[in-house]
Amino acid sequence: MSDALKHECGLAYIRLLKPLPYYLLKYGTAFYGLNKLYLLMEKQHNRGQDGAGIATVKLNIEPGHQFMHRLRISGPQGLAQIFQTINDEVKEMETSYPGILQHPGLMKGYMKFIGEVMLGHLRYGTQGRNNVEFCHPFQKPHINPTRNLIMAGNFNLVNTDELFDMLDQHPNSTLRQSDLGAMIETIHYYLCQADDVNPAKLNIEGILKQATSHFDGGFVFSGLIGNGDSFVMRDANGIRPCYYYQDDEIVVAASERAAIMTAFNVTQPQVKKLEPGHALIVSAAGEFSNVEILAPREVTACSFERIYFSRGSDPDIYRERMELGRNLAGTVLKALDNHLKHTIVSFIPNTAEIAFYGLIKGLEDYLKEIKLQRILSNKNMTEQEMRELIGRRVRIEKIAIKDVKLRTFITEDSSRNEMVQHVYDITYGTVERDVDTLVVIDDSIVRGTTLRESIIKMLNRLGPKRIIVVSSAPQIRYPDCYGIDMSRMGDFIAFQAAVGLLEDMGKEQVLKDIYQQCKEAEANGKLHEKNFVKGVYHPFTVEEISKKIAQMLRHEDVAAEVDVIYQSIEGLHNACPHNKGDWYFTGNYPTPGGNKVANRAFMKYMEKQDGRGY
Repeated sequence: MSDALKHECGLAYIRLLKPLPYYLLKYGTAFYGLNKLYLLMEKQHNRGQDGAGIATVKLNIEPGHQFMHRLRISGPQGLAQIFQTINDEVKEMETSYPGILQHPGLMKGYMKFIGEVMLGHLRYGTQGRNNVEFCHPFQKPHINPTRNLIMAGNFNLVNTDELFDMLDQHPNSTLRQSDLGAMIETIHYYLCQADDVNPAKLNIEGILKQATSHFDGGFVFSGLIGNGDSFVMRDANGIRPCYYYQDDEIVVAASERAAIMTAFNVTQPQVKKLEPGHALIVSAAGEFSNVEILAPREVTACSFERIYFSRGSDPDIYRERMELGRNLAGTVLKALDNHLKHTIVSFIPNTAEIAFYGLIKGLEDYLKEIKLQRILSNKNMTEQEMRELIGRRVRIEKIAIKDVKLRTFITEDSSRNEMVQHVYDITYGTVERDVDTLVVIDDSIVRGTTLRESIIKMLNRLGPKRIIVVSSAPQIRYPDCYGIDMSRMGDFIAFQAAVGLLEDMGKEQVLKDIYQQCKEAEANGKLHEKNFVKGVYHPFTVEEISKKIAQMLRHEDVAAEVDVIYQSIEGLHNACPHNKGDWYFTGNYPTPGGNKVANRAFMKYMEKQDGRGY
């Protein structure tokens, strides 16, 4: 993605089902669980670089000894610093007590993060606050072990204020500004109620059913309780992803399937998808269950996971991204009038690379068919003509190279814009000036800022006659409120284009009418019932908005023609048949809170207010 966009957070959960000496004997180390936790987190580091945190629960600890430990560090090096801290503790302990690493019982007593239940989290600050207080896991300490709760997750809730009001709580500012704060307070409330009823055996299933019935949003979260019970749960629409693996030694859950496959060297069929509305529950005694907590609703799994967020090493995601690119071949050919001889195809590094290969395969399929038809229709073709025909290929070049060493350290606007142009560099000598057309594929276009101020200017220096920017995702038109940092209406170039078209036609009243509808709905408590913002786009076709976007992306200094081609909604669903969550493209939100967020974001835009829509 050429525009900066916050990813989803990453979750890693491990429950060891055997005593620690078992892992020392079989795998040669009592750090088996910690090593696997680190691998799971490192393989999902793409999901969070604003901070990291881990937590451990020790089972069967003598009264009076600490049984829960947590460590959080903010910043892009948080994950490395956490495990360096653990490593330093191990070295210090080994120096003070030689041979302790061969005695898991002593290790568990002396080392903080040696335990049987582990939770790791990688955070992207989707709420814009990256200080350590907002890093997961959160903790609710209590003198009673069964009332100690640690939680982390990948989610956004859109009704945090309502949850705090329901609980009649007025927490400190850190909790009040965090959806995890609302989530942990709600679950802890029902946890304490359950402990009053039966402190000897908690009904985790009942606690989760009561608490999550109040949540509006997309979520995967995990919780560790001080008595040793633990759980992982997914929302009823399956918006956020979660996978798990279980055998007689371990239960593990993570946000990405490929991370589990790599960390535990297991095959794709062995890693299961946690079904929407379900929870994995592991008791303190190690009893495992997979139970339905919320009745599953229409599955609207986030399609952005397939387009961009998750690593392409997952076999299904790899195929789907290939198909996203292949789907665009026909539209690209139409834009080129099927003329490939003077066309160069490339991609904007690096997440669009797989879709690029799919686009090339689609264009090559077209060329193969042309070759076949010409051979069949011309029986008198000479050897030279046949060789020339067979030798035709789609022209592929590595055009854009991201210069990771360059930093835009100057904050003054004009100087910064000048520096931004050079974050990417180009491969000179690849384009025939004023003749060739450049087709470059990006996985998605959110704001278009980097395209306008950097990439298209850079490509123009090569002297192409025409630049066609291809997006493997449809037009992003609406805010997300389930985990992605896309919440301000005015940021979206598709929205800017629709507003620009209304202004071109003298129909600014449409915006005022929609604003009035939003205000009336807010006054009546019905802001969640309908997405009024759809009316902004209703007068225009996708092609009209794409054309306006192309005009907006073409800087006055750019000599080449500029066009923009987007994936269709049908093409998206065809490529990603099991992840049809498309609310940021269509405005069809899976929960009522989504409509409220879209309407609020529009109202903030009209009122010229900054800030998120939730």
